[in-house]
Amino acid sequence: MTVTAMTASEVAKKVVNNQPLFILDVRNGDAFADWKIEGGNIQYLNTPYFDLLDGVEEVVSELPTDRDILVVCAKEGSSIMIAEMLSEEGVRAAYLQGGMKAWSEHLEPVKVGELSNGGELYQFVRLGKGCLSYMVISEGEAAVVDATRMANIFLDFAQEKGATIKHVFDTHLHADHISGGRAIAEATGATYYLPPKDAEGVVFEYGALENGLEVAIGNSKLEIEALYSPGHTIGSTSFIVDSKYLLTGDILFIDSIGRPDLAGLAEDWVGDLRESLYSRYQDLANELIVLPAHFMIIDELNEDGSVAKKLGDLFKENHGLNISDEQEFRDMVTKNLPPQPNAYQDIRKTNMGQITPDDEIQREMEIGPNRCAVR
Repeated sequence: MTVTAMTASEVAKKVVNNQPLFILDVRNGDAFADWKIEGGNIQYLNTPYFDLLDGVEEVVSELPTDRDILVVCAKEGSSIMIAEMLSEEGVRAAYLQGGMKAWSEHLEPVKVGELSNGGELYQFVRLGKGCLSYMVISEGEAAVVDATRMANIFLDFAQEKGATIKHVFDTHLHADHISGGRAIAEATGATYYLPPKDAEGVVFEYGALENGLEVAIGNSKLEIEALYSPGHTIGSTSFIVDSKYLLTGDILFIDSIGRPDLAGLAEDWVGDLRESLYSRYQDLANELIVLPAHFMIIDELNEDGSVAKKLGDLFKENHGLNISDEQEFRDMVTKNLPPQPNAYQDIRKTNMGQITPDDEIQREMEIGPNRCAVR
């Protein structure tokens, strides 16, 4: 019996628009507890696939009749079978095309705002992983910041906007996801920039992303002057775009701050983290709109699907920016940390060019939630 597929893009629209959805997740309980599709108007039932092989009658009574039902598994095969079994019981249910792997890779472009000279700034929201990437477009030129490995999405978007990608930046050496920066640069002839202090093990050529670098895109400038902001990594660097937007990388999030331990140097870097947050950022204008490289919880999304908030508001509301006692701060970011990202050591090696896993292995390496933050 044929059942309907729902794409990751369709699910993303429901999440962003806060539309009702009921998810029957048939993965094992530990996988569901670790990572699931989140949304403000989503209800869940987790019943492992193997518990339903003899029939779905036990779950039919728990399914609603007033909202769409979506069956979810890791790769889609199990969810198709369960959706077909539900259909035989008279229940209309769709399955997630490509499973949680497809959800992990979907990027939802959101226009953040206009630049003063007529340019545009876009945020690419990776709802299934918590990653945030950016594209600055001005007068037919573009710069990309913190791109995910799905390089074609950025290439196609720039083409759609009639822009040529001239510069590609990573605010730091990522440890939770594989960067698409090099692939985009190779495809376009753009310069790929990386902080030298994060690049000691890198085996490819790159442009040095250093304090004071200023790059023009059309009529706007992507400024990195006086914004060296170490702490998450020793090379972490922030960006100011058009004197209005502050791209913070993994140093500062909306509801949390960056963790300093993913290179095994938490005790060494915690002082840098505090200096960046409590000194460098304090000197910036409160009206700057913070655009981080990740979000931790779905509640950080605004009504339009973007993740953004004024720096002044974060100084008032973000707990990580309001710990006056330095030892208390040190304890928060070095003790009782969340689990480290899946395969983070191999992800770091991939981003340094030391290993080159095939596409399927890269997907497996990235599976799981965002784990770059502490709060």
